[in-house]
Amino acid sequence: MSLLKNNSSNSNSFNNDKATLEHGQRAEENTSNFVYNPNHKLPIYTQRSRLPIYASRSEILYLLEKFQVLVLVGETGSGKSSQVPQYLLEVGWAHNRKMIAVTQPRRVAAVSLAARVAEERNCILGDEVGYSIRFDDCTSPSTKIKFLTDGLLVREMMGDPLLEKYSVIMLDEAHERSINTDLLAALLKKILKKRKDLRVIMSSATIDAHKMKDYFNVKERGNNNDNAAILQIEGRCYPVDIMYSKHPVDDYVKATVDTVLMIHKTNAPGDILAFLTGQDEVEECCRLLTEKLKTFSSKTKYRIQSVPMYSNLPAREQLKVFQRAPSGTRKVIFSTNIAETSITIDNIIHIIDCGFVKTTVYDPDFNTETLTVLPISQASANQRCGRAGRVTSGKCYRLYSEEEFLKLKPQSVPELQRSSMAFPILQLKALGVSNVAKFDYLSPPPAKNFSRALELLYSLGAIDPKVELINPLGHQMAEMPLNPMFAKCLLKASEFDCSEEILTLCALMQIKNLFHVPSSGKEKMKAARVQREFYAMEGDHMTNLNVFTTFVNNRRSKSWCDKYYASYASLNRAYNIREQLLKYVQRFGIEMSSAKGFDDDKVLKCLCSGFFANVAIYTSRGCFKSLRDPVKSPDLFIHPDSVLYTVPFKSGTYVLFTETVHSTKMYLRECSVVKSDWLLEVAPHFYSVR
Repeated sequence: MSLLKNNSSNSNSFNNDKATLEHGQRAEENTSNFVYNPNHKLPIYTQRSRLPIYASRSEILYLLEKFQVLVLVGETGSGKSSQVPQYLLEVGWAHNRKMIAVTQPRRVAAVSLAARVAEERNCILGDEVGYSIRFDDCTSPSTKIKFLTDGLLVREMMGDPLLEKYSVIMLDEAHERSINTDLLAALLKKILKKRKDLRVIMSSATIDAHKMKDYFNVKERGNNNDNAAILQIEGRCYPVDIMYSKHPVDDYVKATVDTVLMIHKTNAPGDILAFLTGQDEVEECCRLLTEKLKTFSSKTKYRIQSVPMYSNLPAREQLKVFQRAPSGTRKVIFSTNIAETSITIDNIIHIIDCGFVKTTVYDPDFNTETLTVLPISQASANQRCGRAGRVTSGKCYRLYSEEEFLKLKPQSVPELQRSSMAFPILQLKALGVSNVAKFDYLSPPPAKNFSRALELLYSLGAIDPKVELINPLGHQMAEMPLNPMFAKCLLKASEFDCSEEILTLCALMQIKNLFHVPSSGKEKMKAARVQREFYAMEGDHMTNLNVFTTFVNNRRSKSWCDKYYASYASLNRAYNIREQLLKYVQRFGIEMSSAKGFDDDKVLKCLCSGFFANVAIYTSRGCFKSLRDPVKSPDLFIHPDSVLYTVPFKSGTYVLFTETVHSTKMYLRECSVVKSDWLLEVAPHFYSVR
């Protein structure tokens, strides 16, 4: 592959913003949030004073006194996430029992940041500094700085519409534009009109700051003064040379490995970080590199150590990414976009960018959210490039031409515009928003997404024809921290005498993977053999239920998990989520019942009451079609990870699914075989007999 040197770009500063998550802390399973900190051996006060943001402390405090909204732009690692809340605390923004809130798009970031700031404040986590995430609260009446997920703050508004207990709200990582970040921005814009004492900070590494400022900068009649300001944090950085591919790359997985070998052959110092789209590609690159190194003949002074990095990797394996390679060894990290903003790794000099990312896209025609590989944005490309150049100058190899880069969208599409609007509409209605279609969104979603979401909520029984929440079902669905379809299943489970089982399934379906996938062929065969004990002919849902029940019966033993290649962290988290969901069920007065001896029909019929819109039928063509519109539906196939993957289906078989994935084909995940009679029974308003 030929590469052409093009230009230089500035990278991110190299100081610590988010600390290593300590062992044993409660956090999202199989994820990490590490940032390289070269000053970790120095006293905390000295570390803080060496952060790039320290020089802007006075400006930040002054602007917050003068303006209601501050758009704070600073590179990852500049210190904005951990230091700004402390600056505010030090000058009295948390007096009179007020709190400073810092929101994060990811649970693990909220937990790790809270741990770091508590360490810097020399206090116990949960005392002066705490965190609150879905299914886990670590705060106390004395908490003054509270880290929480943006979704949780939206939920807090249901009980405290004006967020009276907060004096400053900082929306961190705003450039990720998650659904809840956009909803928060819109809701806070309304709150600011009522609360002149409230301050909002929009913090980001790469964002359209002027668009954000203009959104909040609404001048009132008789007052032409701005109420929003922008502050750019200057960070220490080194130049990064960007190299573009002269010709289009046919196979970026193979091209990634070829580029690694090209860098290795030149004896250029430094470790390599390569961005790919998913776990399969990461493992394929590791395998290809290992094979090619066997026949690679070149006089290089470095050995190569390939390290995978993706969110489902066990925590102990993720730690290998941050360990220094032995002397004379070059570390090559193959990673998904988790390394784009969530983590920062020491000694990265070379970046290889494939130019794609796997993201969720909503299809309103079939009411499915599909994981799809799409081109990245220019902002994401620059963010990836900035992973190098932290300790010295670096190089970024883009596996696409400069012309293709210029054709990329400047910013990533906000999640609100590519996701189902069902849950956001539920939340807005619960918060008293009368016209959800004309609500002042930061980036308005497509009209078709609105109509499909309203149709789904109406068919679920959450809203009436006037788009008002039906009491009590609609209000309870809005209050539950679950997708509306999951919430409907759980709220109706007592009618099917299977509350215990549905409660477990709702918890399990919040977890990505219950099993580890071994890298070696022999281990894969062994894992498949022992896991077959749990397989249920009905499909994945009953199989997962078998796994969890056996895990609990074995006293949640780690050795049991090791024996069956199950994820101990994932199953434990599912157990904790189940305990939290149980509190909602009890508060709503739902009677707990169990399908004795696992009456599968009751459980699956209850799932149909919530997921009746997600059903596909097997056709004579050897593929599934969406039951919603079989004529226009794309060809659908069972995912290879499903227990139904090798099952020979008969034409006319119905399968319920909870997720779709688009790679080489459109795959259905978390599938179970259901009966047409059940669909007519639980959703006669949605289906009819031809």
